[in-house]
Amino acid sequence: MTLAELWNLVFGAVAGIGGIVAFLLVLMIGFCLALDWTKFRPTSKSKTVKSLDETIGARIVYLPPNAPRGPSDQLAGSGYVAS
Repeated sequence: MTLAELWNLVFGAVAGIGGIVAFLLVLMIGFCLALDWTKFRPTSKSKTVKSLDETIGARIVYLPPNAPRGPSDQLAGSGYVAS
């Protein structure tokens, strides 16, 4: 086996493995994008029920991005008194 034949063999193996890796990467990214697109569709158009509240009640209204945030007392209305 000459050096030229060995070089062709190594180059062919690397090119073949690189092609398989590139194909699998594109395939996986494509599946992830397709599944993410269907997951984040607007709820009213989706055929998937994401929660029982969505099925029974009114449409879900989300807070806008500029809604005020800060600390809240989750036990304020529970009647719990710390001793």
